Amino acid sequence: MHIPDGFLSGEACALGTVAGAAGLAYCLKRVREEQRERDLPVAGLAAAFFLVGDAPVFPVTVGTQGHLLGGLLAVALLGPWLGAVTITVVCAIQALALGDGGITTLGLQVVNLALLPALVGHPLLLALKRLLPGTPRGLAVAAGLSAWVCVVLSSVVFVGEFALGAVVELDLGTLAWSTIGAYALIGILEGVLTAFILRALLGVRPDLVRVGEGLRRERAERSLAALEAVR
Repeated sequence: MHIPDGFLSGEACALGTVAGAAGLAYCLKRVREEQRERDLPVAGLAAAFFLVGDAPVFPVTVGTQGHLLGGLLAVALLGPWLGAVTITVVCAIQALALGDGGITTLGLQVVNLALLPALVGHPLLLALKRLLPGTPRGLAVAAGLSAWVCVVLSSVVFVGEFALGAVVELDLGTLAWSTIGAYALIGILEGVLTAFILRALLGVRPDLVRVGEGLRRERAERSLAALEAVR
């Protein structure tokens, strides 16, 4: 999903930079408004986890690599705004220090990997959370499904960026079916891992799962109601 330098036009890269910077600025503004000190250490640990988790890559087709993304898990743990900032930091480290993706295309990578999970994946997660049973298992399933959608959507947007801004000779049909098809499969793995990690955390440290706050409140209310009934 990382785009190397030189594959897209200057106009496409500039638009990506503007979109990525604007989205990041909005996320930072919302983080300042909703800042919770206890989230910051979790964000640091999450960034390290995603750097390691995204490391295994394999070629999909020319100019593309397949790997786990982690965006939906980040917004589920940290909320949409801090989650997007965390993934942006990961993208920057990957581009600047590890050579995963280009510098000129970093804005597009932020859009694909950080902003889409925050602006699309998180609302979808909340919607599925309301539709599915209000239990840790139900939330884990909602997160897994949302993770799969985010991965596939990111791959579709990625192909669209090449369709509109490619400056190299590419077979867009091959790029589309190979990239979207590969990430549809990767998305299954990411969905399963996202659901498993969230379910495990909700069992032992539910305070670390931002999207699970409603479940904790409901559980506390049920406990209080049970105590009142006993009395």
